[in-house]
Amino acid sequence: MTPDDFPRVPLGFFPTPIEALPRLGAELGIELSIKRDDYSGFGGGGNKVRKLEFLMAEALADGVEVIITTGGHQSNHARMVAAAACKFGMKAVLVLRGNPPAEYQGNLLLDRLFGAELEFLEPTAYFTQVDPRMEAHAAAARERGQKAQIIPLGGANATGALGYVRAVAEMDAQLRAAGQAAPDVVVVPAGSGGTLAGLHVGARRYWPGTRVIGISVSRDAAWFQQRIAGMAADCARLLGWDQAWSPSDIPIEDGFVGPGYGMPSEGGVAAIHRMARTEGVLLDPVYTGKAVDGLTALCRRGEIPAGSRVVFVHCGGSPALYPFAKTLVEA
Repeated sequence: MTPDDFPRVPLGFFPTPIEALPRLGAELGIELSIKRDDYSGFGGGGNKVRKLEFLMAEALADGVEVIITTGGHQSNHARMVAAAACKFGMKAVLVLRGNPPAEYQGNLLLDRLFGAELEFLEPTAYFTQVDPRMEAHAAAARERGQKAQIIPLGGANATGALGYVRAVAEMDAQLRAAGQAAPDVVVVPAGSGGTLAGLHVGARRYWPGTRVIGISVSRDAAWFQQRIAGMAADCARLLGWDQAWSPSDIPIEDGFVGPGYGMPSEGGVAAIHRMARTEGVLLDPVYTGKAVDGLTALCRRGEIPAGSRVVFVHCGGSPALYPFAKTLVEA
């Protein structure tokens, strides 16, 4: 089976381009390209569009009227769920990590424009309260006679991961059409793990010689490795493919989180400036800036060898630039 054998609602503008980044690649000593999933279009774009094509197909088939999910203040996933709920006539409830903001900027502004109901949880209490609060919203919907569904953080489950198995097939077709071989390395931010799980399944099927590296923007490497190994195996089973991953099969770099999830890091801010001024490409301080900081360090340390063919998967997130304008300008 392939992902195209599963129910899917078209949301994105696919295939997204693969663009060469020769100036930054020359600085890093690699042959660098970028998969422009920030151009996926729907609801402001980003990697979550691919996952939601499968997750919303499930919700529609089940007659869901209220869709509930979670994320940080500047969660691209939460914004995309809110947009998808609008498209299909559902109500979105977003349980967000962080205190109520003084101003609604970036993704929070878009959440409001899409009409989502927002609940904020104090950051230190978030991890113990988020699941009970989402369940409470689902119970309240059921009491109103509405069918509710909870989508996990980041759309990170086996069904959502199908979107990035499909993305690897898409990239493989694009590179073959251009007469190019599979990349040596794929680098991507790791926020909840679903994108990486799909990439690992897709790479094992289409690019068995390619190394897939996640740059953590939130948790430690061990947490991601355990989570992604299990999710990749679950996704492979959906496809009727008997494959297993051990945690050691999942390379994760966790030294680039900075002060914490959703908080700009010095290296991430520098990477945003570098990418903008060498290639005219926008990154963000929550996800992609930290991931390119990690990519830069891996190249400079020789852990990605000179001359490697590298694809960076751009997961979107430019709305999150604007709440951090002061930090970015001062840098």
